[in-house]
Amino acid sequence: MRFLSLIFLLFISSFTCGQTTCDEVRQALLSHGNPEFEKCKISLLPSAREKYADMFSAIRDAEYYVHLEYFIFRLDSIGSELINLLHEKVQQGVEVRLLIDAYGNWKAPCPMTDERMDSIRALGIKLAVFDPIRFPWLPNLLHRDHRKIVVVDGKYAWTGGMNVADYYIHGTERTGPWRDMQARFEGPIVDEFQKIFVRIWEKTSGENLFDLRYRVPSETKDGLNMIMVNREPKTSNRQIRRAYVSLLDAAKEEVRIVNPYPTNTHSVRLAMKRALRRGVNVKVMVSSSSDNRVVPDVIAVQMKNFADHGAEIFYYDAGFHHTKVITVDGAISMVGTANMDGRSMRYDYEVNVVVFDSLTTSRLNKIFDDDTKDCHMMERKYFRKEVPLRHRFIGRVFQPIKGLL
Repeated sequence: MRFLSLIFLLFISSFTCGQTTCDEVRQALLSHGNPEFEKCKISLLPSAREKYADMFSAIRDAEYYVHLEYFIFRLDSIGSELINLLHEKVQQGVEVRLLIDAYGNWKAPCPMTDERMDSIRALGIKLAVFDPIRFPWLPNLLHRDHRKIVVVDGKYAWTGGMNVADYYIHGTERTGPWRDMQARFEGPIVDEFQKIFVRIWEKTSGENLFDLRYRVPSETKDGLNMIMVNREPKTSNRQIRRAYVSLLDAAKEEVRIVNPYPTNTHSVRLAMKRALRRGVNVKVMVSSSSDNRVVPDVIAVQMKNFADHGAEIFYYDAGFHHTKVITVDGAISMVGTANMDGRSMRYDYEVNVVVFDSLTTSRLNKIFDDDTKDCHMMERKYFRKEVPLRHRFIGRVFQPIKGLL
């Protein structure tokens, strides 16, 4: 009987802690002007094959419009297949709009040329390029559209870490396999994704889509509460930073983070250390390989610092983990497009969604646990051996710079 009573008390304590954390996070996010939505649904798509299969299926069933906003859109096997599908939908009378970021296209392997873009427009697909790069004037390199949003008929919306490129399925020679996460949303939050697309589409193309036929909120009988965290330069500059800080400051028991570039800003680093001082179990997963030469050194130095304060640091060895997820106290999760670096938190257009749901959080934690099987832990006593002096020096030199950029 005493054993059962103890189990019951632990369950009640855990539930109360999770509810308190939810209340604190909700209050903080709402006070910063982030909108909340009720009766929404989320479907986790933890691999590129699942993401593309799910999204392509919904696009095939589209009746009115398909809106796509991507940082990188490669015309490889996946991109070409998607363009062919979009062309079919145009022929069926569906309106298709595709927005890509100029810098994302320019930096990607095999960028789309003006001729290729014109050939896509000739198919009836409306294609716009956000903030074209004009040499030698480069101030527009700072504020890039790093979001990945797809909206179909106002019923479904997708966001997460994946652009359109087949290396999400096949990997690259440099990094090996790519690991990433996408999510599909249903319910009133879909209309908010549509508003985001409409604003930047008008800013880029001049076409006004603030027509009710483009804003048909999808309805669900039941669902979850979610809060949208949308970052736009000059209007909501601090939203992403504040969201991470709010989640870390509200944590009572556990925080799990998966992010490809956790170089962090000063405020997020401080929030992480505050959580560790409170005794919160902080677990961070980063990649052993990377698509950036300097960032891994900065990450290594910073992860060593967090490990010194008690964090558990997992290095993913089975490829490049490009996922952007944080879970708190088994009750809250945040997924989206933002990296934990200066670019995402200070400059780029980004969108994250905070989900208040223990089931979604447990699923993400289960994925985290499964991925630890392909990880090694950062052992502080072996840090100097694993990270040579030259790389430690580079990491310390570039850490304040990466916090800003």
